[in-house]
Amino acid sequence: MTSSIIVFTDKKSGEEAGQALGAEIKLKMGDKIPQVVILFASSVYDFPALLKTLKRECKPEILVGSSSAGEFTSNDFGTDSACAIALHSTEMKFSAGLGTGIKESRSKVVDELFNRLEDLENAQYQYRSAMIFADALSGYTDEIIDLLTEKTAGTYQFFGGGAGDNANFKRTHVFLDEEAVTDSAVILEILSNKPLGIGVSHGWTPAGPKMRVTEAEGMRLISINGKSAIEVVADYAEKTNQDFDVSNPVPFFLHNVIGIEMSDGYKLRVPLVINDDGSLILASDIANGSYISFMSTDADSARKAALTATNTALMQLDGNKPNVALFFDCVATRLRLGKDFGFELNQVKDTLNEINYAGCNTYGQVARVNGQFNGFHNCTAVVCVIPE
Repeated sequence: MTSSIIVFTDKKSGEEAGQALGAEIKLKMGDKIPQVVILFASSVYDFPALLKTLKRECKPEILVGSSSAGEFTSNDFGTDSACAIALHSTEMKFSAGLGTGIKESRSKVVDELFNRLEDLENAQYQYRSAMIFADALSGYTDEIIDLLTEKTAGTYQFFGGGAGDNANFKRTHVFLDEEAVTDSAVILEILSNKPLGIGVSHGWTPAGPKMRVTEAEGMRLISINGKSAIEVVADYAEKTNQDFDVSNPVPFFLHNVIGIEMSDGYKLRVPLVINDDGSLILASDIANGSYISFMSTDADSARKAALTATNTALMQLDGNKPNVALFFDCVATRLRLGKDFGFELNQVKDTLNEINYAGCNTYGQVARVNGQFNGFHNCTAVVCVIPE
């Protein structure tokens, strides 16, 4: 049996927020000690104070999470706030670990994460899942997910995202115990003999011609069809009669993301910055030779994507009763939709019915699940449902 608690606070200081979250978890858990607390917290907080106080108040065996760019539960939403899920289970086993130095060596990070996985040889559990959060501003999250999938021989399904910082795009952190670190990734292994349901959907469709990436380095998109990236963007804006201000390009980029053509659909990338040389900095990596298109969507499509992701996750439970859910979506989606983002949150709530959820806006979303879009995404809804 699995028990879960969802908590939220908009207390202003890290210590106050940690005390509020921890005290509520302790009260609602009763005599049970949380095996895991998953925390998402705005960059306004003093993270060491928040983590230390939260741990002191409810004494979780494992404390993991990340900084975020919008925090929400079934009943709350904020951008200068914190939320958490506390779990206690007699049927699931949890372990956690940290991989450091993403910029220096992805293979080292993956080795460190891999070494924290506990069921690779014994195979005591039928289902293996892991939540992964990374400092997406360090880049290479897609590579980390690919390497970890290869190293685990595809026996794990992954979900999670990139840590955020309230859309400042300056400094993001992942959490393990009382540590808040940058340039790192954190993993929470979840072993179970009941399946966890994971669903992913984005609702964007191609709106422009197919093009080829002729030069790229990591998150830097340099040229498309042999032209500078900014030249191609400006031409597209002119042809589609859209305003494009190079001194303030984000409003255009939020409505015209880049879709990378994959065998199972499109993986999305959000441009963030125009460099002096005409290249673009994207929210995630893009590979040389990729075929891409400008993409479009609307508020209704975003709501339907959340509906699809949630229903897909529920269907994967194989008849087991759901207990609690995690929901992640891109900060770009929140910024683009504005007040309408509430409709997407309500869609998840209505689809889950009486099941509570918590989650955050992220800088990219992780989903590695058979039969769905795989890897590291932008502007994509990811839902994980945990059974009773």
